Amino acid sequence: MNPQNSQFTRDEDNNNVWLSKKNNQKFNLTDYGAIPTVLSSEAEVGQAMLNELCSTAASKEGDINIALLGGRGAQELHRLLGELAKSTEQDELLARLNVFTQDALAPLSMNNGFSFVRDFERILGDAFFKKIKSFTPMRTDTKDLESALIEYLTKLEELGGLDIFFIGHGPEENQASHLAYIKPFSGAKSHHIAGIIPISNSILEHHISKFKAGGSLVNENDEKECRSAEYILTLGPAAILQAKKIVQSVVDADSAPAKIRTYANVLNTSLSSDKDEALQQLNANPGLWIRLHSNTKSFVLPNLGL
Repeated sequence: MNPQNSQFTRDEDNNNVWLSKKNNQKFNLTDYGAIPTVLSSEAEVGQAMLNELCSTAASKEGDINIALLGGRGAQELHRLLGELAKSTEQDELLARLNVFTQDALAPLSMNNGFSFVRDFERILGDAFFKKIKSFTPMRTDTKDLESALIEYLTKLEELGGLDIFFIGHGPEENQASHLAYIKPFSGAKSHHIAGIIPISNSILEHHISKFKAGGSLVNENDEKECRSAEYILTLGPAAILQAKKIVQSVVDADSAPAKIRTYANVLNTSLSSDKDEALQQLNANPGLWIRLHSNTKSFVLPNLGL
């Protein structure tokens, strides 16, 4: 990839490649904390997420740009959107949606059952994709992943950035966590809008197990190809901080019990007022980035033990 004629610059940190906008905004280290809303069921979480989308639609005119959350966290939201798409009830809203994915394993065929795209299509359904304004996935079937990621980011930038970043919470070792797939010690900084980072066996196992648990349609060949993936494509801290609204959901602590401690760590860690120290904390535990956004909703279930 040759970034000379691009609006993005490239940083590399221990084999992690991060892209930044050349006109990057200044980083403001303000800790807004995190106040979770505990709901009684996944269905209620899905409805709460849909309510946030409808609230955004009511508060602005024109397009609505969203990043879909993969895996278990947003499946109830996706089922609700899929049902609405089968009727005409929300056709006006759906027609305003520019939909983006937020992370992906690569290289991977776009039709692989372990890709988020296939899972979105399975749950959201054909009617949803026919009615929305656009769908832009991260390309995982090309040798030049950086150029493909820049094309994705360019479209997101041209459309004005994300109105809603639907995001989850992934457990990591040492009671740390990841957002999107911003991994601990991957060198992600506040100006990094997206990255390509080396994959680990633990991530592959977690990815495969959560797709199987979520009912994805997969086969032996899909799993073999998935296990040969080498990289993770992910939106970065700048995409989180610059989104107009963050809507987080954490619903699977029963099947991923490590989230009980790692989510509590995000809530209870004292972020340093010293910028350099705070950046070290964020690098060690990227789940903390969510606390630096002033407009965040975090919907969780009682199984987090809060």
